[in-house]
Amino acid sequence: MSDRPPGLLVLVIGPSGVGKDTLITGARQALDADKRFSFVRRLVTRPTDIDLEDHLSIDPDEFDEAEANGRLALTWEAHGLKYGLPMSVDTDLTLGRIVVANVSRHVVRDAIAKYPTCRVVMITAEISLRAQRLAQRGRENRDQIAARLARDGAALPADVSPVVIDNSKSIGIGVTAFVMTLRALAEE
Repeated sequence: MSDRPPGLLVLVIGPSGVGKDTLITGARQALDADKRFSFVRRLVTRPTDIDLEDHLSIDPDEFDEAEANGRLALTWEAHGLKYGLPMSVDTDLTLGRIVVANVSRHVVRDAIAKYPTCRVVMITAEISLRAQRLAQRGRENRDQIAARLARDGAALPADVSPVVIDNSKSIGIGVTAFVMTLRALAEE
């Protein structure tokens, strides 16, 4: 009998503005009929903006309570906000699904410790394109965007070798590359 859990957690990482949510949404639509895949939405202590970032909003006090009561699979903090993945991650993994989640690089080490067979997919894009995408979000001024671009180079742990997808071309090309990557991971 294998020690590997029946499912696989795919951690999608990358700096702000590379299009992680866009690729995840496209892959979710492309793989909708393939029940091997589950796309989990993050809980974030920020209001939901459907057009810009796919997450479920949660009040900070509710988040703290959920975390204290063990109702979150993974949690982390970034940019002054709290983020978490719901316990449905564990259920889907137990059912043998490939669970896809948008997470911060800062939680990769904790995720690997909890889910040793998880895989990391890093989305990248040209910096000028990232700046343009961040400006289109309208959440930050020019100085805040420049600061975000400057600090988004946080390194991964040395022993993590992600699959890298460049999302500098069309959305269709990026989604296709991401879907192909997910299908290949499902066949491992």
